[in-house]
Amino acid sequence: MKTLVTKKAPDFTAPAVLGNGEIVDHYNLEEACREKYALLFFYPLDFTFVCPSELIALDKRLDQFKERNVEVITVSVDSQYTHYAWRNTPTVEGGIGQVGYTMVADVSHKVCQRYGVEIKKDGVALRASFLIDQAGIVRHQTVNDLPLGRDIDEHLRIIDALQFHETHGDVCPAGWKNGEISMKDTPEGVAEYLQQHAATL
Repeated sequence: MKTLVTKKAPDFTAPAVLGNGEIVDHYNLEEACREKYALLFFYPLDFTFVCPSELIALDKRLDQFKERNVEVITVSVDSQYTHYAWRNTPTVEGGIGQVGYTMVADVSHKVCQRYGVEIKKDGVALRASFLIDQAGIVRHQTVNDLPLGRDIDEHLRIIDALQFHETHGDVCPAGWKNGEISMKDTPEGVAEYLQQHAATL
């Protein structure tokens, strides 16, 4: 697995189903995310088990991502037509419903390979997420094995921390949430923070 944090996010062009249900042949990451943050959200396969719970949870929080200027893009090795069928299958029948984000079709496996998250023996991607900033730099990544679903609220927390740091310059300690006390990145700042908060960490 590659560590891409601090590096330029690998660009790609691939077929996709857009959030409005339109199928396109040439969805380009850099073009779609210009002047935006991006959450690139890999998952193994459509019509499977843990995957729909993650994708439905992601869609339920989509407005919160949009408020933070984050483009949400999911990626699996399924075709755009399978994506289309899955998003047009009701949740009570194992589908994900008409989710509002883009679903990239990585049939060639080139995208998951470029991001270093393909399980070659299974031919699918791990549950991997990449937060990309407005300059196209990967600032956070997380990779789970297939049985382990992700916490979508944690993705929002990390985005808040990044945007807070970019705005204010302070760093965000363990478990930091929007509105909580941050830390100056100096020895004095660390000492001051720990004096007040070490007992509750």
